[in-house]
Amino acid sequence: MKIREDGRNKYYGTFRNEWKYYISLWECQALRERFSNMMELDPHAQNGIYMIRSLYFDDYWNSAYNEKMAGVDFRKKYRIRIYNCQDSHIKLERKIKLSNYIHKDSASITRQEFDWITEGRYDFLLRHKNRLCQEFYYECIANALRPKVIVDYDREPFILKEGDVRITFDSNVRAAVPDADFFDPDLPSYEVVPFGKTVMEVKFTEFLPQFIRDILPPDGDEFSAISKYTMCYERLYHRTEHYL
Repeated sequence: MKIREDGRNKYYGTFRNEWKYYISLWECQALRERFSNMMELDPHAQNGIYMIRSLYFDDYWNSAYNEKMAGVDFRKKYRIRIYNCQDSHIKLERKIKLSNYIHKDSASITRQEFDWITEGRYDFLLRHKNRLCQEFYYECIANALRPKVIVDYDREPFILKEGDVRITFDSNVRAAVPDADFFDPDLPSYEVVPFGKTVMEVKFTEFLPQFIRDILPPDGDEFSAISKYTMCYERLYHRTEHYL
């Protein structure tokens, strides 16, 4: 599938469906038990859960935040992601959103390359073999893309090969300052999601089997207009309403 963002950039790849919900802890427990009988736990999860930490970037105009809050149909954001606070697997990612569809590009980077990025030494990106890194260089130089917030959460993932379905429960969503030690497991942070709530995400590429649809909460509050990034950005910068 090809999507044109503007006259300068084209993006290629598979776009997936993405649905998001706030659910109560009671709903989470009930759904977890039902999904565990028909889906598999992601084998990468230790004891069924892993911790995700992402360093989100935004440009001089805070476009990723402002476009999300304004409901712009086509938008993108960049982040660097690690798992369980380890530096053995560091990914630079670009997430493209088109209505309820998403596409993600990624590139592996080293701990040294991560340090160069956070120090503002971007020249190596232009020479990188991965095109995403080259485009990230352009964003950093032309649009003053800089770290904005660290987002932490614990994820319990379920997968189903039929339809390429992935359902995740994300709890303990937290925000931290962007210049903190990214690999510190005891990083001070602020709680974001209201007490008693969990974020459930449903992603699928081909189709969503009916037996999955049948057990999704019919009265769940879908919050497609909100993201972990915007929630953490607002918590960190004390934003209570949106200004253009």
